[in-house]
Amino acid sequence: MRPFSLLGVQQIAIGGADKQQLRNFWVDLLGIQYKDTFVSEKENVDEDICEVGSGDLVIEIDLMQPLDPTKSPRVDVPALNHIGLWVDDLESAVSWLTEQGVRFTPGGIRKGAAGHNVCFIHPKGNEQFPLSAQGVLVELVQAPKRVIEAYNVLSRG
Repeated sequence: MRPFSLLGVQQIAIGGADKQQLRNFWVDLLGIQYKDTFVSEKENVDEDICEVGSGDLVIEIDLMQPLDPTKSPRVDVPALNHIGLWVDDLESAVSWLTEQGVRFTPGGIRKGAAGHNVCFIHPKGNEQFPLSAQGVLVELVQAPKRVIEAYNVLSRG
């Protein structure tokens, strides 16, 4: 039996060569709300953290460009960089999924841009860990208690 639950979408990360063009579309035209900026040389990313929705079920939309387009990782290739999913027990999820043969990216569980603990499922399997999301980078995000409770209320609704 799976020792964790996926609760819902935490974020969608979109990459492009020019973050301002992404902002022009997503923020200026569609009206999502800018919240903060996160820059990491280690992850080669300059990202604007935006939000759509409200309350504990808000969805983060990250607009990202590489700091250096000649280095990896390339946050703009593919343009839909990754999807983040809330989980109720990140440590159990990582342990159980690893036992099932899921491949994770290097770095393990760590603090993400929005301050939550995160871990990434590699987009491609290998011999040792053959399971993956078939080309999609998936971020598992530890949901805070208030988010877990909000989803519990929603599911009982």
